[in-house]
Amino acid sequence: MRAVDIIIKKRDGGELTREEIEYFIRGYTQGEVQDYQASAWAMAVLLKGMTPRETTDLTMAMAHSGEILDLSGVVPFSVDKHSTGGVGDKTTLVVEPIVAACGLPVGKMSGRGLGFSGGTLDKMESIPGYRTNLTTSEFINQLKDIGLVLTGQSADLAPADGKLYALRDVTGTVQSIPLIASSVMSKKIAAGAQAIVLDVKVGVGAFMENLEEARSLAELMVDIAHLAGRKAVALLSDMNQPLGYAVGNALELKEAINTLRSESNVPADFREHCLVVAGHMLALAGRVKDEESGHAVAMAALDNGRAWERFRSLVIAQGGDVKSIEQPDLLPQAEILETVPAPVSGYIQRVDARIVGETVVSLGGGRARKGDPIDYAVGVIVHHKVGDKVEVGYPLFTIHSNDKDRLAEARLAVLDAYRWSAKPVARLPLFYGVIKG
Repeated sequence: MRAVDIIIKKRDGGELTREEIEYFIRGYTQGEVQDYQASAWAMAVLLKGMTPRETTDLTMAMAHSGEILDLSGVVPFSVDKHSTGGVGDKTTLVVEPIVAACGLPVGKMSGRGLGFSGGTLDKMESIPGYRTNLTTSEFINQLKDIGLVLTGQSADLAPADGKLYALRDVTGTVQSIPLIASSVMSKKIAAGAQAIVLDVKVGVGAFMENLEEARSLAELMVDIAHLAGRKAVALLSDMNQPLGYAVGNALELKEAINTLRSESNVPADFREHCLVVAGHMLALAGRVKDEESGHAVAMAALDNGRAWERFRSLVIAQGGDVKSIEQPDLLPQAEILETVPAPVSGYIQRVDARIVGETVVSLGGGRARKGDPIDYAVGVIVHHKVGDKVEVGYPLFTIHSNDKDRLAEARLAVLDAYRWSAKPVARLPLFYGVIKG
């Protein structure tokens, strides 16, 4: 078997066997297949596609390129969630404690932000002392002790995926749906997930901008899960405007804290999104009869304070300063705050999520390249949602910045994210559909 023959076969539209895929991925992980060969193969996959069976074989080959966590001796059933990334998406910070408070242990390995999508780890690292580099043994022990873990991806899990993703990023092959799906699912399977709720974002602030592409990706990931013997459900959720009000690491953390504490200023769209995702996780794990029952159980855990207590336990267990979440004013704060008024009266027709996300990156709150430093304090608070009626001069958004020049640029950029209408505008849906396979 030769790598070049596998490349040619896929280039010509052939369906690769499991043995060919395993040979290629094993060879690439071990350095026997070269980067230029993997680049050619990835481009062939982008152009010719893969069947669900091929994509499942690719997923499993990447998952088995390193360590596979077996959590069966730690928890009776391992459930996880994954978001394809969005602007203001701090959902994990609320959903995981809710689910754990309902008696379903959750051990999650999350990622960092790259581009205009914020990363869960960056938000949690706004908490002084919080550790995101737990070892495998620490991960397992904490899951056993408190039933909740939120840490970074271990280098020993799905190393082929990390290597291939870095290559795709510089060869124009990131957009391949089979490669995206296998990347996501290989990490979840390697991390021991028996059931996965997939939050697939769609819109201008998402990787998939149109519903057709998002649905194709969601269906493929659900197919992979089922073919690999796992349970899965995918939610198609809106990302045309920021989720919630806050965009920026410490600002999003504060919004998550307010939600967990059931404060009065919690954005309704974010709270409901969290409850829906949590409800599906509970249903998928068999803790409730359906997602509607799960929604009710999740709401009770949020409203009675049990989810907040689980979050406190998580922060303490991973070395974070619990005072900083009990008193959020102790979290990083920007030196300059400017509230920008509405320039006209009318109904908000658009708040472009991508523009807002890119603006937060330009303020220092995200990374243009892997390894860039993060300013946890900066960000943008949008005060209204699509469909809201706003009078001229009312607060429209607030910029948190540590640089006057960047603030001036941000003000103009975010103003450009808005579109106005003299007539009432329909509110955007939270979800466009659910795919159960």
